Amino acid sequence: MTEKPTGTEQAVTHTEKVGAFDIRNFIGALIGLYGVILLIVGLVGFSEEEAARTGGVNANLWAGVAMIAFGLVFLAWAKLKPLVVKVEEDPSGEAPRDIAAADE
Repeated sequence: MTEKPTGTEQAVTHTEKVGAFDIRNFIGALIGLYGVILLIVGLVGFSEEEAARTGGVNANLWAGVAMIAFGLVFLAWAKLKPLVVKVEEDPSGEAPRDIAAADE
């Protein structure tokens, strides 16, 4: 349990963006990376044998393009609507700083 400061010292509450630690950044980057790999494989490694298996569709190429688009959507979502947390700071330095919102 965190005690409220007494006297002239008051806890300062402000908000901070999560930033690079937002899971949407990791998901978007990882899916985008896999998409780039598939795109390269689709551009370089598409053969007649693979065309016969997929009915003439370059599946790696189109899956790579879709994954890159999906990854960009996640990165844009994280950039345009960042996660915000409420942070309470104690000017006396006695209370530990916690980014979890505590409803008291």
